[in-house]
Amino acid sequence: MAKVLMIQGTMSNVGKSVLTAGLCRVFRRKGYRVAPFKSQNMSLNSYVTRDGGEMGRAQVMQAEAAGIEPDARMNPILLKPTGDMTSQVIVNGKARVMMPAKEYFSYRKTLVPEVLSSFRYLAERSDLILIEGAGSPAEINLMQDDIVNMGLARLVGAPVLLVGDIDRGGVFAQLFGTVKLLPECDQDRIKGLVINRFRGDVELLKPGLSDLETLTGKKVLGVVPYLTLSLDDEDSLSERLTETKQTKGTVDLAVIRLPHLSNFTDLDTFDQAEDVSVRYVTKKDELEGDGGVPDLLILPGSRNTIGDLLWLKDTGLADRVQELASSGTPVIGICGGFQMLGERICDPDHVEGDTAEAEGLSLLPCTTVLEKEKTTVQTKGKIQKLSGIFAPLSGRDFEGYEIHQGVTTDRDGKSVRFLQSGKNGNVLGTYVHGIFDTREMGEGLLICLAGSAEDRAGSGETWKEEGSMEDYASFRDHQYDLLADALEESLDISAIEEILQEAKIQQ
Repeated sequence: MAKVLMIQGTMSNVGKSVLTAGLCRVFRRKGYRVAPFKSQNMSLNSYVTRDGGEMGRAQVMQAEAAGIEPDARMNPILLKPTGDMTSQVIVNGKARVMMPAKEYFSYRKTLVPEVLSSFRYLAERSDLILIEGAGSPAEINLMQDDIVNMGLARLVGAPVLLVGDIDRGGVFAQLFGTVKLLPECDQDRIKGLVINRFRGDVELLKPGLSDLETLTGKKVLGVVPYLTLSLDDEDSLSERLTETKQTKGTVDLAVIRLPHLSNFTDLDTFDQAEDVSVRYVTKKDELEGDGGVPDLLILPGSRNTIGDLLWLKDTGLADRVQELASSGTPVIGICGGFQMLGERICDPDHVEGDTAEAEGLSLLPCTTVLEKEKTTVQTKGKIQKLSGIFAPLSGRDFEGYEIHQGVTTDRDGKSVRFLQSGKNGNVLGTYVHGIFDTREMGEGLLICLAGSAEDRAGSGETWKEEGSMEDYASFRDHQYDLLADALEESLDISAIEEILQEAKIQQ
């Protein structure tokens, strides 16, 4: 039977997902068959598995680090918010129901057997299960019927490492307070503390670490430095959405940060390109930035397409997007962004909300009808013949995945997943997430934009040759190794292995 270890945090965004991924790679390199697990994830960043299941990107990242195929059973419950109080509930990869938060708290108890079934499926095929918790285990109003932190740890017999983020400040209070708010039986499950995202000299921290061990009775198993790596983030708390590369790139990509933005990981592949900057904007006066109009404007995916389309109009961004497109600025819409670029979006069954239909931006000659049935599929093929600025993409192989509740048709009534229009063919829509993750497509897009970037920069230092990027999968694999190297240097891996030797899954 597999061994098990759980990584919990003092709050959201302390680095649980990344540390779990790093430990997946550490123990994979030690010869373990490792599988990640998170019983419940709330995220708009999702992925489609080979068999069409939908799961959170964080567990996909961890599976990649472990060197195994992502499986929706690694994230048996995925909540995708459509508003402040309502989420779509996805169970073992399949959308099941839309539900207000208050109803879900009662409903989740019925999902425990499915959570445990998924967990045991993985345990039978692995040497080690690394579980990621969610938020904080010390939310005293949520402890009853908990299925994602200590409640799950009890069900499967998992020892716990508790992680705090020192970069935010107050890490000693975080860790001490979390431990002491827990019932004694759960305090006993915590076998070690980890301080994450430290900048500075660890020697100066050591007196505090000693006092913390005395106060909590828990050993500090390491201080992880602040790491700058290109790995998946949780949606709303991602630094990607508020920061850009400090030096603006020769190629400037501007992404509309929609209120219900989903799958912003579609642009992460460009992290590896030093001359490319990706920035997220929420106001129309941010679109131009310091260097004039962007070389490319992206409307990304959305979990509430009509709601976000109405937001675009209310903020004036819709008018500015139309103006830029009319003047020749390249525009790409992905998934929900593709739907918004069309002439109309209809929601006759109120799949997303109360609004039955809305006029689109009319930059693409198509109409979308939202349907109850959800499309979740991996896809690949060749790009159709494109004209104008996107012509260099013609004939290139692409691959990715689709997640959408809608069918988009052109004016002839033909269903489409790619469509081009606009001045000089400068507006392009697609349903394919991750389409730029291969070197062929990523470099192809930058080559498309080279001319406008050169005109803006006046330097000639643009993307005109193949071979400057690598497949994003290869790039990410190197990031996992860098992460594992850092954890092996900063954590007491031997002590963690000793904890594992004592931990076996509860029958």
